[in-house]
Amino acid sequence: MEKIALASCNGMSPNGLVSRVANGDCKAEMEDVISICMGSTSADIEGANNEMLKKFPIIAINGCAGMCVNKILEAKGIEVADTVAVFEVLEDSDFVAVDPFRLGEVGEECVKLVKEELKNKINEIRK
Repeated sequence: MEKIALASCNGMSPNGLVSRVANGDCKAEMEDVISICMGSTSADIEGANNEMLKKFPIIAINGCAGMCVNKILEAKGIEVADTVAVFEVLEDSDFVAVDPFRLGEVGEECVKLVKEELKNKINEIRK
């Protein structure tokens, strides 16, 4: 089975933390999911990692409306297969992440909602 890569927000916002935890949980729960380090991707000004980044479909997980994950990948000529915007997933829910360093009970509920959306996107790509 082809691997699917998740590229999550590295921002210092509560939704950035939610995106990283949801990414980590999906990777731990699904053997065909890998994670991309956006810090390394951003710092790679020579483009040494670009071929590797084109190897598998990527789902970008953005914490806020800045959509930095998509912008960073697009600037490197990397096309994303799909995008999950944490702020959009949570906007109609009863949950709001409030701490960029600790999840707490509410933050964990946010992660569950984002993981559900990620798993839907992963299953769509697998078809």
